Amino acid sequence: MASTVLKRQYITDAAGNPIGIILPLEEFALVEETLKQRLPHPGTADKIAKMELAANDALFLSDLQEAMSAFAGADAQWWEPAQ
Repeated sequence: MASTVLKRQYITDAAGNPIGIILPLEEFALVEETLKQRLPHPGTADKIAKMELAANDALFLSDLQEAMSAFAGADAQWWEPAQ
């Protein structure tokens, strides 16, 4: 039975520029603590502030309306009782 060997996998953008990497768990474990210390993790206050901004953002509201319209038929079929 063959074993699976995981190697680093680079993620590139449409132009072929590297923008990220997928690491095997063993390698990630070596850098995980450093990443937690160096990369900010948004707190609840930051998330709430972004939500408050979204309520007045024309692009967000337009996208929201479009998504709601797109799923109106499916939502009605799923949630509304048959008559």
